[in-house]
Amino acid sequence: MNKKGKIYIILVAFTLLAIVVLEMNKPKAINWFPSYATHHKIPFGSYVYNEQLKRISKDVKTIDRPPFEYLKTNNINGTYVFFNGGIAFGEDELNSLLNWVSKGNTLVVSAVNFEEQLLDTLNLDTKTINTIENFNNEYQVNLVNPELENTKSYKYDRPYTFHYFNKIDTLKTSVIGLIDTYRGENKPIEDSLINSIKQPFGKGEIFLSTFPQAYSNYFMLQSKNQNYTAGLLSYIDTTKPIFIDTYYKSGKTFYTSPMYLFLNTPSLKWAYYIILIGVLIYIIFEGKRKQRAIPIVKPLQNQTVDFTRTIANMYYENGKHKDISEHKIHHFLEYIRNTLHLLTAEINADFIQNLSARSNNTIEDTKTLFGLIQSINQKTEINSTELERLNTLIEQFKSNNQWKKKTT
Repeated sequence: MNKKGKIYIILVAFTLLAIVVLEMNKPKAINWFPSYATHHKIPFGSYVYNEQLKRISKDVKTIDRPPFEYLKTNNINGTYVFFNGGIAFGEDELNSLLNWVSKGNTLVVSAVNFEEQLLDTLNLDTKTINTIENFNNEYQVNLVNPELENTKSYKYDRPYTFHYFNKIDTLKTSVIGLIDTYRGENKPIEDSLINSIKQPFGKGEIFLSTFPQAYSNYFMLQSKNQNYTAGLLSYIDTTKPIFIDTYYKSGKTFYTSPMYLFLNTPSLKWAYYIILIGVLIYIIFEGKRKQRAIPIVKPLQNQTVDFTRTIANMYYENGKHKDISEHKIHHFLEYIRNTLHLLTAEINADFIQNLSARSNNTIEDTKTLFGLIQSINQKTEINSTELERLNTLIEQFKSNNQWKKKTT
């Protein structure tokens, strides 16, 4: 190997070593995964809730098995608590839980939404909270019991879609908490959207909430928010055993990935890195030496573009601005469907927000563009100024999305 080749190897090795050192020393990114696992200290784990629960109750057990199986093999009494982003028991398991509750026990389920069988059994229905005027997805919750500081509301500022109970059995159901769009510091709840309820079932009780984030580390560690979670806990009889489900959790109790175990053993991890570095060096130098020259093939001329440009000029010179605008809008919507992978059948606030995020455009610019499209669609004729403005806004919109193409 000549001197120049050795210098290249040293530079590559030094660069890779510097990258490894920088990666090892840079701060870890915050993990926003909604695990709700009792052992996770990430923002959406429930480690804090689990520890506080153990302080007020001496009999707290975590259950890592399906409730159908656990109730079948264990004769237990007390409170069974479930909370996760989504929970679907299934018919047999739900019937088993309801039969257990009817014997004088308590079931607590907190999830964003519930399965139809559970809602039908309790004569309930849920609906999504309108977010048209809530682009920041900020919410506030409070408890209605006057003994639990019902005049105070608690803020939640992480984007999410929430549901509320739009139909309840007023003869049996007691309202525990409300949710509403956040309207500012110390502003009271205006829309009384029910998100937490209590209902008797046989000799027992069922508590349902559409706000599982109340049990997360992120919510509880924010100023004063722990009072809201404490208020929910006050409805549980802590003198009886409390069973915390860990089976219906998004986060795993343990890691099963071979690469996780491999990279958490220092000797194996560095052996893996050295192999990667060696392979990279081999590819750079051996590939360069043996790679044959690739001939330059001149691409065929695209006559379709010239033809399209000619037809467009004919339309423009004849003053058919409306026809041109319809074609522009049609192709723009097709661009959104094919490139940004969004359905364009319904243009609403959620669509505007998702489109702006995926296309690297602001919400205001996206609103302006679709406001102009709606205005043009409602007209039978438009002038050249409106057509030029439509073309300008569409081209600006696409140009802001060019960075995504370059990274793919």
